[in-house]
Amino acid sequence: MITIRLWDLPVRLFHWVLVLAVVGAIVTTKLGGSWMAWHERFGLLVIGLLAFRIVWGFVGSSYARFARFVHGPGAILAYLKGQWQGVGHNPLGALSVLALIGLFGFQAVSGLFANDEIAFYGPLYPLVSSDLSATLSGWHRQTEWYLYGLVALHVAAVMFYTHIRKDDLLKPMINGRKAVPQGHADDAKGGGAIAFMVSLALALAVVWAASGELVSPPPAPEPAPQDLGW
Repeated sequence: MITIRLWDLPVRLFHWVLVLAVVGAIVTTKLGGSWMAWHERFGLLVIGLLAFRIVWGFVGSSYARFARFVHGPGAILAYLKGQWQGVGHNPLGALSVLALIGLFGFQAVSGLFANDEIAFYGPLYPLVSSDLSATLSGWHRQTEWYLYGLVALHVAAVMFYTHIRKDDLLKPMINGRKAVPQGHADDAKGGGAIAFMVSLALALAVVWAASGELVSPPPAPEPAPQDLGW
């Protein structure tokens, strides 16, 4: 057995900061009131993290790239038959990753246009009609339960592989390293400083746009006519 570098630092930071951001978003929306301002900030953080991960999936290190672990039905069938060999995300794990990115992305983006019919309005609320905002608000609330189910399934899968299959998936996501048979896999390559800076810059640009900085402020209301007593 040899130990290889599997998950790079950006992937690991993305994973654990996303966990914290999602927990923060859930807690603050349950608290409500003035905490909704923090709910919005956590939502923007989630959007930035997902944007970074999508870009990193193309320019990051080898095991982090979508081309490395996203395959077609043939790979999934081979995995189910026990014929797949590899490290990193297996074909079923790849589906889980894509589902989490897609569902978290939908949840975060729909929240940009949502409102609570009391005092909270998403940063991009002025861009849509009130009816569309109400629809997106309903979807935003409903998707929360789908996310609970998907996250629970993800955690259960990690526990199954760690304790039943004796393939620890958690430790490599902490220290980035994994023991594999010699000649079975190589160290992760690529994903250097330039790729990181490009991914970070694009993620920050997405957050800036999502925060409503490009939305024109509503016009100031016209002053009420004054009664001069004439």
